[in-house]
Amino acid sequence: MSRRLVNLTLDTLGDLPRPCSQCVFWELDPVAAERACASGDPGLEKEAWVSQTLLEWGSCGKLAYVDGMPAGFVMYAPPAYVPRSMAFPTSPVSADAALLMTAHVVASFAGGGLGRMLVQGVARDLTKRGVKAIEAFGDAKFGEADDEKQTGCVAPVDFFLSVGFKTVRPHPRFPRLRLELRTALSWKSDVEYALEKLLGSMSPETLLRPVRPATATRSVES
Repeated sequence: MSRRLVNLTLDTLGDLPRPCSQCVFWELDPVAAERACASGDPGLEKEAWVSQTLLEWGSCGKLAYVDGMPAGFVMYAPPAYVPRSMAFPTSPVSADAALLMTAHVVASFAGGGLGRMLVQGVARDLTKRGVKAIEAFGDAKFGEADDEKQTGCVAPVDFFLSVGFKTVRPHPRFPRLRLELRTALSWKSDVEYALEKLLGSMSPETLLRPVRPATATRSVES
């Protein structure tokens, strides 16, 4: 097996799961998002947001591929680029943090460490850009069948806790969580174990080669 981590660009946007590639939950304020969905083509708004964010701020997402298949992704940006971020009861995001908007791992690849690998890729990118932390809004009721407000756009709290985030503002539904980047960059041994578990027969040294900052960041993010 092989796996690689790449930046989200206009070329890779189509590799997001279709509901996600057409979703503007985070990119627009609630009223504008509803209007875009009613118009029938929110994908154009999504593409416009990615294009603008790339031009003005830089990389705003990571995709993970396993054997050439899209296996998961994360999206992130400064809160000023994310109108929906102000609609949460635990807003605002801290001034020294970028917002991890959403995260998703394809079910057949879940449990193998890809989520943590994606978050570490974000941490490495943001550290180089002088950002101190990542924050996120988690859904404490993710997946509950009787929840009328259910949305897959807000990742479950359990995911963020499992990859090292800590709750900084509690809430029964949408707590705000935070990950200090210096913590995320100390995960080498945990990631090594998870990748070995996921990909089996290959050695940890071989598996980690694409994500070692000193040797492969340029190749996997180009």
